[in-house]
Amino acid sequence: MKKLFAVLLAAVMLFTLTACGSGGNNGPDEPAEGEWAGTYDVKIWIADNAVELTKKQIADFNSSNEYGIVINAAIEAVSENDSADNMLADVNAGGDIFCLSQAQFDRLVQAGALSKLTESAAKAVTEANDAGIVGAAKSDEDIYAYPLSSDNGYLLYYDKSVIPDEDVTSLEKLIEDCEAANKHFCMELETSAWYLAGFFFGTGCLSDWTVDKDGNFVSVNDTFNSANGLIAAKGMKKLLDSPIHVSASGAENFANGAAVVVTGTWGYNIGKAILGDDIGAAALPSFTVDGKEYHIGSFNGCKLLGVKPQDDAVRSAVLHKLAQFLTDEERQTERFEELAWSPTNINAQASSAVQSNPGLVALFAQSPYSVAQGQIHSSWWSIAKTIADDVKAADNDEEIQAALDSYHDKLDSLFETSD
Repeated sequence: MKKLFAVLLAAVMLFTLTACGSGGNNGPDEPAEGEWAGTYDVKIWIADNAVELTKKQIADFNSSNEYGIVINAAIEAVSENDSADNMLADVNAGGDIFCLSQAQFDRLVQAGALSKLTESAAKAVTEANDAGIVGAAKSDEDIYAYPLSSDNGYLLYYDKSVIPDEDVTSLEKLIEDCEAANKHFCMELETSAWYLAGFFFGTGCLSDWTVDKDGNFVSVNDTFNSANGLIAAKGMKKLLDSPIHVSASGAENFANGAAVVVTGTWGYNIGKAILGDDIGAAALPSFTVDGKEYHIGSFNGCKLLGVKPQDDAVRSAVLHKLAQFLTDEERQTERFEELAWSPTNINAQASSAVQSNPGLVALFAQSPYSVAQGQIHSSWWSIAKTIADDVKAADNDEEIQAALDSYHDKLDSLFETSD
């Protein structure tokens, strides 16, 4: 028995030493780099305007990585919100690497749709990126996504040949200028709760959602249906009632008769190509109701790049290496230069080009009036945008209030049907 025990003990010690030696300090989720070589079929979901640049960046990764990795990428145009909804519906069918908004992060972690970064990757991400954006990629103390951009908000672009610079602070003056020139004022109201909410944030309203530990929405503190909400709706109605208003957010509308477009920093290059030196950028304007001014607010947030959990540890390590490459300083700088996406990388943010970009300067000016975009029930987006249709159809304050009452009732029924 003693001899048998000694043999078994030796075998256990040999197995332990062998196992420890095979992976170094990489750990079970980070195989040795020598094991990574090979060709990998990878599905990538990214915003439509970033597809072509991402193809180029994948090619750069294939030609520059030292590990013998070849990525055969299927790159699909999927928006941040759509990618989150699709992942939550079926993680297995989702993208291996996908873009997501800060607002969807917690739900995706809870659904098991995001792969945690290794200790070394988390250290590299933390050292290289803006601390606030890194925080948005954390659940407890662990990092589950790679910072991609910090520009998920909106601002005002305008045609300087139509709009005097001094008028950009007033919604009423902007409307007058557009009407006088028979030019469009583009802001998504009937078609997007994301933009519509800015009027309500401007008067101090909020819509804060509570999620339980399982990721279920259990309550909402929403004050859109309030005295301040009525003020917001009356201010919004000024634009809704104008014949020059168009519910759109694409900067390409400058080529179709627009003098004002409310959109994100991604619209700057498009607007610049159309208007040239006549492109102007500013924070959102204020509107006046009953003699008092209210600055239109906005959502703010960031975009992250996530990796779907993998059964194969080697494949997981390769995907994380690719995601880290796609979000490094050089790739973020490329996205800024070609798409005007605001970098999260500290070095890239400090560049003179970023600091002098008119769209980013305007977004920074809008920041004090913005509200961080947290988790929001997916049904809210369709419920809230109907406010614009109802307010536009209203003929007096009582009917505007009825529109807000209807909105509130829809929120109540949302929780009633989910019980």
